[in-house]
Amino acid sequence: MTVLVDKPIWPAHGMLWAHLVSDESLAELHAFAASVGIPRRAFDRDHYDVPEERIPELVAAGAVAVTGRELVRRLQASGLRVSQRERRGL
Repeated sequence: MTVLVDKPIWPAHGMLWAHLVSDESLAELHAFAASVGIPRRAFDRDHYDVPEERIPELVAAGAVAVTGRELVRRLQASGLRVSQRERRGL
């Protein structure tokens, strides 16, 4: 059971954003997000988008900071990754 957060490199709305994922289950991810007050509307099929300023709080709550590459590798290994092809098809 691990919730992961990557480096904030995605610009939007005048801020940088990171991804928050679980390498175990979406239920674990949703429970963690709810426990730290991240709204469900921030969920995007396999991850939550989180602003840069929330990362220290997320790590203090138990999320593990990893590189973007590591986050994707572990998300794929878990079977939870939604591919770009699947995203376009939805």
